[in-house]
Amino acid sequence: MAKNPKQKQKLLYVYKFLSEKTDESNGATVSQIIEYLDGFDIKAERKSIYDDLRTLQDFGVDICSTKSKTVKYYIASRDFELSELKLLVDAVQSSKFITHKKSNTLIKKLENLLSEHDAKKLQRQVVVSNRVKTMNEKIYYNIDGIHNAINSSCKISFYYYQWVTTKEGTQKITKKRRNNGEKYVVSPWALTWDDENYYLIAYDDKADRIKHYRVDKMESVEVLESKKRDGKELFKKFDMAVYSKQIFGMFGGELTDIKIRFDNSLIGVVVDRFSKNVFISLNSDSTFDMSTKVMLSPTFYGWLFGLKDKAKILSPQKAKEEFLHYIDDIQNMYK
Repeated sequence: MAKNPKQKQKLLYVYKFLSEKTDESNGATVSQIIEYLDGFDIKAERKSIYDDLRTLQDFGVDICSTKSKTVKYYIASRDFELSELKLLVDAVQSSKFITHKKSNTLIKKLENLLSEHDAKKLQRQVVVSNRVKTMNEKIYYNIDGIHNAINSSCKISFYYYQWVTTKEGTQKITKKRRNNGEKYVVSPWALTWDDENYYLIAYDDKADRIKHYRVDKMESVEVLESKKRDGKELFKKFDMAVYSKQIFGMFGGELTDIKIRFDNSLIGVVVDRFSKNVFISLNSDSTFDMSTKVMLSPTFYGWLFGLKDKAKILSPQKAKEEFLHYIDDIQNMYK
């Protein structure tokens, strides 16, 4: 009779069985391991299984046994604990830039890091959210291309789109390429995550300044290997933390020094938005003043408006006037 070629893989199948079937609450007997191997037509004696278990332990696999009438073996520790994988699953599931399809794929891979029993506990943690997630399935290829360009100090080109409404029979929402449909060519320097979105931080040669782009709105990313990136001197003094504080969440507008008076109850709101390193001075027992740089934009004024009478712009005068116009425009819309 011909020998089963899988016989040489016996040790690997023993490890596979223990990984998939056992954990601290669910052990397996030597008889169960032999029965599992027999399903692959792999013959094993009890003595050889004990030798395999010792070999795996010597290799570093944390195999323990229960002290009861029937000795059971199990993998006691793994690269990731169940609680750690639950956190990762929550992060993947709640991430806006990861599509539903890719979320499910990644979660399934995370489940493979646990036993079948613990994987079920992980599945119960997965709650399908109504959160709006990206529809760009190619975002992972975009990220890979951007990383390659950064590592090789090359420029990249890409299409950048925005959502617009069109009326073709019935009104609908569709994508439209920006920059008159032409590709952007920039020098990539960093990727950052802010407000649940992934951004490329890059140097724009034409504008001679640093810009940011939502990665999920980028298409057809191409690494331009023959074009070395620019902006090195500018990025030597670039501070991502400061940039994020000034830009993200306050899009489009003029970067301006501003001073705002807040009610003391909003100190947490201010720290969450601008970090605890922002300059603050106590004004009274009930208020404090904050000085920083922000982008003066409708987004910023909308954020400020939401704080109602607990926040007041002190300077500059331009910001005061623009905020009043912002409020007037809202009032006029409802008249």
